[in-house]
Amino acid sequence: MSKTNRGNFFEDFSVGQVIRHATPRTVTVGDVSLYSALYGTRFAVQSADTFAQDIGYPAAPVDDLLVFHTVFGKTVPDISLNAVANLGYAGGRFLAPVYPGDTLTAVSEVIGLRENSNGQSGVVYVRSVGFNQDGTEVLDYVRWVMVRKADPSLPAPEPVVPTLPAALAPDALGGAVPVLDIEGWRDDLSGSTARFSDYAVGERIDHVDGMTVEEAEHMIATRLYQNTAKVHFNQFTEGQGRFGRRLIYGGHVISIARALSFNGLANAFHIAAINGGRHVAPLFAGLTVHAWSEVLDAQELPGRDDVGALRLRTVATKDQPTADFPLKAENGDYDPSVILDLDYWALIPR
Repeated sequence: MSKTNRGNFFEDFSVGQVIRHATPRTVTVGDVSLYSALYGTRFAVQSADTFAQDIGYPAAPVDDLLVFHTVFGKTVPDISLNAVANLGYAGGRFLAPVYPGDTLTAVSEVIGLRENSNGQSGVVYVRSVGFNQDGTEVLDYVRWVMVRKADPSLPAPEPVVPTLPAALAPDALGGAVPVLDIEGWRDDLSGSTARFSDYAVGERIDHVDGMTVEEAEHMIATRLYQNTAKVHFNQFTEGQGRFGRRLIYGGHVISIARALSFNGLANAFHIAAINGGRHVAPLFAGLTVHAWSEVLDAQELPGRDDVGALRLRTVATKDQPTADFPLKAENGDYDPSVILDLDYWALIPR
């Protein structure tokens, strides 16, 4: 019996299968610093213990996307080691704050399967849950990923495609944010005077800045999350693949877009939920990412007068500034520059 792990192929999955993922990960202040070094994220709540404590946190919480990537990375050896591409996300909820010193683990359940028409691969739908050392759920989300078949001659399973929510309701938000003392919030330190009531539904924001992706940085980032997907690391194999080079991890794009969004959304400090997301096109090292956002909705949270929720659509592009808000062409296809289309709820002080 082989002692090495080849990863699961499409035919190895079954609906209802539960997978407990290996390698618990204690998140440290070193991880937080490295994450900041990779993306330049500047949201004050996650950057300074003093700022966080002044508004009611015991300490600065770990950046929401660092939590997401860490939990995601746990799942890769079992779910997407043999992936062609990660396709999208839905129904993601940040359920409890994570602080340096917390240890994260992950469990996934297969909730859908659909073989592709070419018979060479299929789409696997999983719901993954991240826990801290006390067993508290800190995050759950659904993702779907295209996975190769090891034996294309095997018959296709009965297709099961889960029904997923278009967006989470406001009453499902806010679990990872204690009730805040907004009197302690200082706009001069957060970087913006714009709060919940200053944003209008339909408003579009060009985040102005661009960030070029370097080969070493995206590989360091992906290793930080212990994400072992072959398409990100192995130029020997990927050089013989359809693109001829390694793919940038899609989560790397999300974190860049989120960091860029500070310019225009500096007070939108917490990602409360990921309603949906699509990696529209691949990204490669050497290209520059820009981003813009649209306010899709604005909602008060039941029983809370400290924060409100903005439903945001953040679009990232490659080698294309976003002053004209590129998204889709007249035929309905995405603009060739678009690489990410992300729909999420962010909390912002009122």
